[in-house]
Amino acid sequence: MALGDAVLLDVDEGGAATITMNQPERRNAFSAELSAGIGEAFDEIEGSDARCVVLEGAGGAFSAGGDIERMKEGIENDVPADERVRRLERSTNELIARLVNFPIPTIAAVDGPAVGAGANLAIACDVQLASESSVFGFVFRQVGLSVDAGTSYLLPRIVGENVAKELVLTGDIFGADRAAEIGLVNHVYADSEFDDRVGEFVESVVSGPPIALRHANRLVGEGLEKSLERALTDEAVAQGIVFDTADHEEGVRAFLEDRDPEFEGR
Repeated sequence: MALGDAVLLDVDEGGAATITMNQPERRNAFSAELSAGIGEAFDEIEGSDARCVVLEGAGGAFSAGGDIERMKEGIENDVPADERVRRLERSTNELIARLVNFPIPTIAAVDGPAVGAGANLAIACDVQLASESSVFGFVFRQVGLSVDAGTSYLLPRIVGENVAKELVLTGDIFGADRAAEIGLVNHVYADSEFDDRVGEFVESVVSGPPIALRHANRLVGEGLEKSLERALTDEAVAQGIVFDTADHEEGVRAFLEDRDPEFEGR
């Protein structure tokens, strides 16, 4: 399914939804069209039976960061700073917030550059899978800018404050091995195996109990913001919901019968 020209959406019968950023000539830079297309894809997915969302980029790049043409336009046309801030809030900020809070587990399949806002698009997902040839960088300083797109919130939570500061102060571009070393990505796969290994990982998620995994994913995402007492209470409430599902019953029966469970999302 094409959502305009900028974004493609495919939801397969197994429950995996794939959102493809499809502006390879721009290396999938974070344009208004791209942001709108991903938002429309989220709308479609929320009304589907999808159990997992994969976000990828077409043409050898995940996303090459901010829209430099929009930046150039703002400078040449002397667009007021507050108007440029409102544009940022209407597109990038809304999309990052929605991605972070999306109820269905999300996986970034990073094959090629993921820099600037594009790197944030990747780390806003729940899991990051990278090819050997992928590169990352929080390069806002290269165009004379501070950080945006959730960098100050997302990056320290993943790599720690000191490393986060190093990455934004230097603007270094680094490879997949370094990304794995600092915990920015979960797994690095060989280029020749990347699609297959991503598919295997996605299958391991979609084969699980969707209701339970949605609650588990949400609870872990919220955990750093809570006290222990609040976390324990929220976990108990979620288990109270999941105890009443057919998937829980199926899981127990499968365990007792020594077979693989078949979860149906009920």
